Amino acid sequence: MWAGDAASQALGMRILEVGPGRATLEMVVRPDMLNGQAIGHGGLTFTLADSAFAFACNSYNRRTVARLCEIRFRAPTREGDRLVAEAVEVSRDERDGRYAVTVRCDGTEVASFAGQSREVGGTLFDEEV
Repeated sequence: MWAGDAASQALGMRILEVGPGRATLEMVVRPDMLNGQAIGHGGLTFTLADSAFAFACNSYNRRTVARLCEIRFRAPTREGDRLVAEAVEVSRDERDGRYAVTVRCDGTEVASFAGQSREVGGTLFDEEV
């Protein structure tokens, strides 16, 4: 999935960890990620959280997409901040999942994200038998 994720790669994201129902990604806030008030653009913080959510809900090798997401911004981000998004599975039943993502900078929560996923059929890669 990472190989085809041009958006996350273009934003300089790195995967720190992926496991069943969880994923942790990081991204450093660059000058081109600032808004008109010279703070980190909220849409890019959302994108980091959404990418962590995507890797967590696809961690079972079942093609899965977002069907509902929301974010709450807790603190502003600044140029040079290293943001870490940790996604964890809250529940998973048949084709539906719920995930919570916390975005932190130096241990301080800057955003909380809630996402609901839906399996759409198929796999991301062939599994060895």
